[in-house]
Amino acid sequence: FLEDGSEVKKFVAGNSKYDLVMLDVNLPTISGLEVLKEIKKVNENIPVIVISGFVSTENAIQAIREGAFEYLTKPFEIEKLVATVNRACGLAAQPVNAPKVSHTNQVSEGIEEMIGKAPEIVEIAKMVGQLSKSNAPVLIVGEQGTGKELVAKAIHRNSLLSSNQFLTINCASLPDSELFGHEKGAFTGAYYKRIGKIEQANQGTLFLADIGKASMLTQSKLLRVLQEGKFERVGGDDSIDVDTRLIVSSSGSLVEAMKEGSFRVDLFYKLKVASIYIPPLRDRRNDIPLLMDYFLEKYSGKESGQSKRISKEAMQFLSGYAWPGNVRELENNVQSAVMMVRSNILTLEDFPAYTERNATNGKKTLELKNDYTDSFKNIIEPVMPKLILNSPGKIYQFLESAFERAIISSCLKLFNGNQVKTSESLGISRNTLRDRIARYDLY
Repeated sequence: FLEDGSEVKKFVAGNSKYDLVMLDVNLPTISGLEVLKEIKKVNENIPVIVISGFVSTENAIQAIREGAFEYLTKPFEIEKLVATVNRACGLAAQPVNAPKVSHTNQVSEGIEEMIGKAPEIVEIAKMVGQLSKSNAPVLIVGEQGTGKELVAKAIHRNSLLSSNQFLTINCASLPDSELFGHEKGAFTGAYYKRIGKIEQANQGTLFLADIGKASMLTQSKLLRVLQEGKFERVGGDDSIDVDTRLIVSSSGSLVEAMKEGSFRVDLFYKLKVASIYIPPLRDRRNDIPLLMDYFLEKYSGKESGQSKRISKEAMQFLSGYAWPGNVRELENNVQSAVMMVRSNILTLEDFPAYTERNATNGKKTLELKNDYTDSFKNIIEPVMPKLILNSPGKIYQFLESAFERAIISSCLKLFNGNQVKTSESLGISRNTLRDRIARYDLY
């Protein structure tokens, strides 16, 4: 048991035979992450479990990127630690052939970090570290505003391609000439040859946002890029070799798009070599205060040059707000509040989310009530004569069970089968939910 980073480094240099290393990030003189690099130089196959007393997504990324077997944050259950140690020791005797990654570049100042301490965010950070070791395509899924491009940038800047281009393009209404370029005279107005984004990002990374909105023609060309590393410019005959890493995102369901025939099945599985799901902000509310503080510091200096703070009442409201626009909406709220406030304390009235909600709250409640009633009537009235004819005396029971099955099925689908979130959202117990799942065969 060694407490000093320098001592650990000397011990590692003189002892190459051990089964497992448990390493704290915060060590005197030399950080645990620096020691991790030294350990891997001596024996790259030795499993190292990195432990930290505070959550840092950048530390998690770096630890996994540099070859750590696992990254754990305190406090953790002893059972989890024991299970991790057992898994690590089970792999200790097996050679690890993961690609070696040399990282000479440092993360430059001003690059936004993934902010959060929720377990899901820490797991995403570890996935970023792992995916940074290869140039495989990545699919990032999440609602609008959750930070999909931020994750893509983190993968790129921690990868071997970090010194090369990172370009972003949105696939909505995307002309092929912008993505693949065009030759002079390819179409009316093509007065010169144009190099497309996929060629500009050669040896680098191209982030394609909203991949589900790409045309079928664009999808077929992207599939060829992934399979053969070749494409042709619009109006050109010569195949061009390209080695561009593709990271794509989608805020909608690509599975549904495949069922509808608007997205290629073969492209989906080519892109889904690795996938990351970013949860909505409402599912990680404990991260909201962290994000608020981060954006407050970011915009206080930029907009006003003075430090500001958020009132207790405002923080309570904002922490409980649903944030349909996720992190992007929260950031815009903070920026707007900082820009418009005249004091150093941001109150409830300074945030658009609060003022807009209060202005429409009563009206929305009434509209939703009427809309649901009318919607149900529109569904039931056309089938009511048939129900009266075929199921007299059992209509209420039939509709009640059908309605319950539809609600639970829809909610399970919305939460990707997560029973905890489904039961909480519906306001029923887990036991009741399990009973209904079994009753209606919703597995």
